[in-house]
Amino acid sequence: MKLLRIVPDHTTFGFMRFRRFCFPFSALLSVISVWGFFFITMNFGIDFTGGTLIEMQSRLGKADISTVREAAADLAVGEAEVQEFGTSGGVSIRFGLQPGGEKAQQAVMERVKSVFEKEYEFRRIEVVGPRVSGELVQSGTLGVVLSIAAVLVYLWFRFEWQFAVAAVIATLHDLVLTIGFFAVTQIEFNMTSIAAILTIVGYSLNDTVVVFDRIRELLRRYKTMPASELLDLSINSTLSRTLMVSLATALALIALVFFGGAVIKSFSWAMFFGVVVGTYSSIFIAAPVLIYLGVRNAGDIESADGAEKAGS
Repeated sequence: MKLLRIVPDHTTFGFMRFRRFCFPFSALLSVISVWGFFFITMNFGIDFTGGTLIEMQSRLGKADISTVREAAADLAVGEAEVQEFGTSGGVSIRFGLQPGGEKAQQAVMERVKSVFEKEYEFRRIEVVGPRVSGELVQSGTLGVVLSIAAVLVYLWFRFEWQFAVAAVIATLHDLVLTIGFFAVTQIEFNMTSIAAILTIVGYSLNDTVVVFDRIRELLRRYKTMPASELLDLSINSTLSRTLMVSLATALALIALVFFGGAVIKSFSWAMFFGVVVGTYSSIFIAAPVLIYLGVRNAGDIESADGAEKAGS
């Protein structure tokens, strides 16, 4: 078991002394992410830009997904999403709106039919227009906003308002950097990406709440310890749990990134990036923010009073 332990017991690492470097660094990354969102333009998927969905059923039993993907790529219709659905032999193909208007879109649909009609029976052909895509954007954004608001209320009641605000700041930090990650890497942003972002919110908050719970416990136990020392002690006492959970999750996500296929590519990359950033923010963002929000105890007050008396 000692060989599997990546963090030794009773660590005394001084995390709080890095807050003067971590805050500017995170602020810079956040600014770059916002700039990338507005000026680089994200690679929105069919869910947001509109396109065509074709569902087929194999006439020969089981469908050969790899062959369908190769044939769809040869159609030169842009990035096409191919995946199995329903019972054995069901295949769906999704491709974006084509330049040239309705005639171009209809021509692509006819080409798809000519390529697959011998081996597949067409069950449904549906065009997703900008109106539906706009509703998806609104629903996804509303889901993220409501989840953050619910977390703010919950933490406000469970802890104190300072803890709630610090957790929301760290969560927003993770969300902004994740959006910037999509903008810079140009990985397709679709509805699975929204699912990944909501999952990142839960993961990041879980890590943060574990640290906050230890901070609250130690605030009651060490009433004269300065806040920075108490926060370091809290993070060190939960460090092994935080890093082990993050490492286990990251290993599973690495497998999805390299072997999960194109269908869940955006979800896998977003989750992997979110786990790394969420672990970082729980340690170097959420806890240090408490110092600036006034979570101080008698030790800080006495130190300040003593310094004032010595100066006078």
